[in-house]
Amino acid sequence: MTSLPPTANRLSPKQLKEWLHDGQEIALLDIREHGQYGEAHLFYAVNLPYSRMEAELPRLVPQKATRVVVYDTADEGMVQRAASVLAECGYTSVHILAGGAEGWKADGRQLFAGVHVPSKTFGELAEEVFHTPHISAQELKRRQDAGEKLVVLDGRPFSEYRKMNIPGGICCPNGELALRTDLLVPDEETTVVINCAGRTRSIIGAQTLINLGLPNPVYALQNGTQGWVLADQALEHGADRRYPDAIPHDSLPALRERAQQYAARFEVPEITPQTLLQWQADSSRTTFLCDVRTGEEYRTGTIAGAQHAPGGQLIQATDLYLGVRGARVVLFDNEQVRAPVVAGWLRQMGWDVHVLRNADTLMTTRPAQPAPAGQLPDLARIPAAQLAAQAANGATLLDVRPSMEFRKAHLAQAVWSNRTWLEQEDSRLPGPFILLAKNPQDAAMAAKTLEAHGRQVIGANTDSPDAWRQAGLEVEASSDNPPDARCIDYLFFVHDRHHGNREAARQYLAWETGLVAQIDARERAAFRLPG
Repeated sequence: MTSLPPTANRLSPKQLKEWLHDGQEIALLDIREHGQYGEAHLFYAVNLPYSRMEAELPRLVPQKATRVVVYDTADEGMVQRAASVLAECGYTSVHILAGGAEGWKADGRQLFAGVHVPSKTFGELAEEVFHTPHISAQELKRRQDAGEKLVVLDGRPFSEYRKMNIPGGICCPNGELALRTDLLVPDEETTVVINCAGRTRSIIGAQTLINLGLPNPVYALQNGTQGWVLADQALEHGADRRYPDAIPHDSLPALRERAQQYAARFEVPEITPQTLLQWQADSSRTTFLCDVRTGEEYRTGTIAGAQHAPGGQLIQATDLYLGVRGARVVLFDNEQVRAPVVAGWLRQMGWDVHVLRNADTLMTTRPAQPAPAGQLPDLARIPAAQLAAQAANGATLLDVRPSMEFRKAHLAQAVWSNRTWLEQEDSRLPGPFILLAKNPQDAAMAAKTLEAHGRQVIGANTDSPDAWRQAGLEVEASSDNPPDARCIDYLFFVHDRHHGNREAARQYLAWETGLVAQIDARERAAFRLPG
């Protein structure tokens, strides 16, 4: 087993607090699994689970000289292993938060439940500052029943919209509103209602249209789909209404002018392709390059080094894309309508954000996944047809996919674990092992841990449950395997609200509205909202 590297100094909560506000780059990484992180974490923490470290580090913390602070619950063995991985991957300024999250709290500082806390707090503050108008579920239903002229636009991605939506609603993610709303709203008298599942994207979406100067009455649906259910209204499921893909060419100049006025209001700077290339070559600063277009557009070609960050989701969940506080951020699209609007919001969130002009001159590269940091084992691929025979010969089929995917469908002979459990009580599971994973990287990271414990890994299989069934293997489901207490990668607090649990929905909405009261003066001052 690797030991704590000498570069990983322990940092007091007081010193970390100063670092978080000194204006220099810092990556604050919570290395616990997602469910553990979501129970109680620091405000600016980015969740980088130990089970995903090597795969996600190049994207979230691309510069190896960046100040990195890692922590777990109580400065236990897992954070030391994470610090060792960072050192092995070449990171040269690695620090451990003394006492972990519990030490932070014991020092009189706030911990936060939930996910995407800075983004959601910002949304609540934006509503306070802009006085974003809202409409209740009861009033919206009354107007729909009365046949009033209104359009409901769902500001979430299409995958979320299809799970449940307001009846009659059309999917138009927030990042697309500036470009596509005019095609979805027939005239200036039609009322526009923006909804999400809760509050934040409803607020940001509605305020986006208001800030852009849309002449229509615009409202955020109070409490989103959850508020709709709590008002005893039925949701739709599986709907496929969505924004139009094609934008009339003659409408672009007016849309671009509107977006440019919006960006000027919030002092969003632009850069040239030449400046971007210089920044990308600068190892002294982190530059995140984000393609804010749709997934379909991104897959046809993008700029080298860009990650796909759909504009609405980038605002809603900034911590999923930007792992270094104080970094530079560059956004781009095709038409300079979406990127300036998204950048305007990120600037108000406190980011050093820029819009790339003439992005099309650099868009020649098909998307590429960054190579993982550090060395990972090269595992043999075990075909599905061989799995049963391998298990009969004594191999353990170890499934390291997310716990909820295991519950939904897994091989009857498989045992579930993940890399964090393999570092702890699962380190003595009987081997040798064949790893069942979503992708080769996940399998290789789990294998690295097993081999560090002296265990033998035969190879990996990354097929889907459907492929297993086609190979004649027995696939089963279970509602309690693994048991809830083992599902440290899943945050029940967030997800139960979407499965008919009204109390979970009420608790979630109370959590959102209570965020602003939990932040301190320096955290609030880091936002740049007007007024």
